[in-house]
Amino acid sequence: MTNQIAIALLILIALVLLADHMWLHMNLPLFIARQTDQFIEYLSFWR
Repeated sequence: MTNQIAIALLILIALVLLADHMWLHMNLPLFIARQTDQFIEYLSFWR
């Protein structure tokens, strides 16, 4: 991954989170955190 692609992805993610905060009000960061927690617990089952 080049620096240009990494910066573009960072900007895209930041814009999505900003849009969620300002207009959508879907609690996207909390949803992502919960899904990540569930995924980690799923992976720990296979350990």
